[in-house]
Amino acid sequence: MDGNSTSSPTPFTPPTTEEERLSWFRLIRSRRVGPSTFARLMREHGCATAALDALPAIARAAGIDDYTPCPADAAKREISAGLRAGAWPLFQGEDAYPAALVAIADPPPVLWVRGQADLLARPMVAMVGARNASSLGGRMARKLAEGLGWHGHVVVSGLARGIDTAVHGAALKTGTLAVMAGGVDVIYPAENAALAAAIADQGILLSEQPIGTQPQARHFPRRNRIVSGLSQAVVVIEAAEGSGSLITAREALEQGREVLAVPGHPLDARAAGCNHLIREGARLVRDVADIVEALTTSPAHFDCVTAYPAGTDVAARAARDNAGGAPRMRGAPVPANAASPGTTALARNIKATAGPADAGMAIANPAEGDIRDAAATGAPAPNGARACQPQGQTSPTLPDTLTLHRLILDKLGSAPLAEDQLIRDLAIPAASVAPALLFLELDGRIQRQPGGMLARL
Repeated sequence: MDGNSTSSPTPFTPPTTEEERLSWFRLIRSRRVGPSTFARLMREHGCATAALDALPAIARAAGIDDYTPCPADAAKREISAGLRAGAWPLFQGEDAYPAALVAIADPPPVLWVRGQADLLARPMVAMVGARNASSLGGRMARKLAEGLGWHGHVVVSGLARGIDTAVHGAALKTGTLAVMAGGVDVIYPAENAALAAAIADQGILLSEQPIGTQPQARHFPRRNRIVSGLSQAVVVIEAAEGSGSLITAREALEQGREVLAVPGHPLDARAAGCNHLIREGARLVRDVADIVEALTTSPAHFDCVTAYPAGTDVAARAARDNAGGAPRMRGAPVPANAASPGTTALARNIKATAGPADAGMAIANPAEGDIRDAAATGAPAPNGARACQPQGQTSPTLPDTLTLHRLILDKLGSAPLAEDQLIRDLAIPAASVAPALLFLELDGRIQRQPGGMLARL
């Protein structure tokens, strides 16, 4: 039943009583009811309770004779579990519900949230990219995330390995939001548990999935539409052809958001997607100034303050700006499908590259959360998670030889990288890295260059 409505969403009157909240949960958790069907049922029947009463007859008309809506007890158990996990439900139409998300074609009727609610009122920029990010890609991601935070933006990403981990870690102090593919209480990948705990304390964890849901391949494209929907723009840093990051870019274009990309070396496969986006019209990003300029000049941007004066304590300023619930995002949201000039052709050209939005991420992009890659979660945590490691926690065990070789090759690209920088990024003793570098050099997989530089062949 879901997916038949393509019209712009109609604002709802949010539930105000416990009975109404329970009905919303029951309706959205009912079989074959997704955000689009939920919206249509609400428009046709006026409230969730009436829609629940009508569901069995609607199902029979569609040829389903044994249809039963979600039981009240199941919805109550989810609500209780969410509250026990330290989360709270946010209903579409409530003041705290992000205005940008309301503007997309299929906004989630209910979100589970953990963290600092005031961040939801601030302008947001999404940053996405490869799980097997290179050292240069990770450094660029951290630099951009820190700069966007200084300019007052909340950095949005998906808590995946690589680029996602780097930007969340860099933006912790200024504001970051992680959109979860599973339940807001289920951390994936497991090595990001410490980072997720830090985000729940200082930023926001958010999900439309029921509490306790284990992430599955089909959840990741749905997650991506929220990542882009929350944001004024999406910045792509390292993305291979056919990657999930390109799916997020396509979602952003269809939602009328700006798409920007960091260029990369033509011989590095991780740069192919970004270079393709730029060739087709995405804005090229050299530094944070390019992103800020795009946000302030795009005809599809939100009317919001995009910069704080130099030396401002961003966290204190944000708290003051949002005192009393007054949002910093002041203008009308970008209308769904209101793409800025030049983005229409770009959207057409990346569709074939990104693959269908409903394609399983396990096939489209392992870098964006393929749950079948869970066996790899024993690898050392990416750079961003290390900064969030609780005091007193022991360092991870040194990887085996094959894993170390893979980690080194992942960090290196065609662009030369200093050997000491590689060792710092790996966070592995130099005595362990040196033999691996020698093996890879003799094996013809890396090349030493003048000045202590290394490049992948």
